Amino acid sequence: MTDDVLLTFNAGSSTLKIGVFERTGHHARNIGRGKIDFDKVPLTLAYTVGDDTYEKALTGDHAENFVAVVSETLDHILGHLPGRLVAASHRIVHGGLQFQGPVFLDDANIERVEGLVPLAPLHQPQALRVIHSVRKLRPDLRQTASFDTAFHSSQADLVRRLAIPRAMHDDGVRRYGFHGLSYKYIASKLKEIDPGAARGKVIACHLGSGASLCAMESGISRDTSMGFSALDGIPMATRPGWLDPGALLYLMRSGLRDPEKIEDFLYHECGLLGVSGISGDTRVLLQDKRAEAAEAIDLFCLRIAGEIGRMCSTLGGLDAVVFTAGIGENQPEIRARVAQRLRWLAVEIDEDANKRNSTSIHAAPSAVKLFVIPTDEEQVIADETVALIA
Repeated sequence: MTDDVLLTFNAGSSTLKIGVFERTGHHARNIGRGKIDFDKVPLTLAYTVGDDTYEKALTGDHAENFVAVVSETLDHILGHLPGRLVAASHRIVHGGLQFQGPVFLDDANIERVEGLVPLAPLHQPQALRVIHSVRKLRPDLRQTASFDTAFHSSQADLVRRLAIPRAMHDDGVRRYGFHGLSYKYIASKLKEIDPGAARGKVIACHLGSGASLCAMESGISRDTSMGFSALDGIPMATRPGWLDPGALLYLMRSGLRDPEKIEDFLYHECGLLGVSGISGDTRVLLQDKRAEAAEAIDLFCLRIAGEIGRMCSTLGGLDAVVFTAGIGENQPEIRARVAQRLRWLAVEIDEDANKRNSTSIHAAPSAVKLFVIPTDEEQVIADETVALIA
């Protein structure tokens, strides 16, 4: 094993995912993964290093004693590694207009990331508290940031523009797009799997509890479903996706006036959970026989297919669709339903390949290729860090 080890941190609202990588020259090789689920009591770090699996109870907590959580995590994981920790690398949801690629987190850049909290008030603070905790514990350790919005900075200004006064657009009120680290990985993997398809017009569907689509041409982002915030686009587990602003005005006049309550409503009470009244988890909804569960699934698939249709206009055609993330990688019924709604594009799915979660799931006569490709945001973060260090 190399003497150089780096850790990646992917901080969410309820979990902290950790990647363990060894640096060999200009490459990062994954040698372990960890996860802390903040909804579980007691707080536990579950991780693997090589072929060994560990589970450790943590004395820190998700609130005031979070530095202790990070301290124990570093001690536990690094205790099983002979290498020297050379960097801690972080996924940052929002890079605003300032960040169009990975950066070292010096004082100035941390301050800029903090300044973007209003653009991602639920996501940005989660990453920042990990950054500050690592800095307190290991002040001399290099830290880097990789941004979900950066991949979409290649989009044309017209695509990113909202129909609002120009001054607001110039001040940053525009479509940014998210899940960029996932899409960057998918673009690179598709190039390995099918170089011809990768050079064409591709729509990738990142379908998880948070969900979005990205239209790519030769691996470059041209359009995406999420806009100014991670609330936009297709319905998600508990987020509404596209929502008429008039509906929100109506709700505000009806009593939902507090910004924090509106934010909580939009992020936690809508989407598949709101439509079904049962769950935001598609696995639960697919097993449930009630009409409300079926309607939530149908709406989800309808909106995905509709967004693919819209993006075909941006791309001027379609050569391939890629399904990824938890739902996209593991739920054949969702993929089949989306493909059924795309038959007008001469899409034909191979039912047997789809049920096996094969990499290629299109039938031979299909005019559009269909792929299932597992994503790996941590690998992208590690690769970007190695490139920065080099």
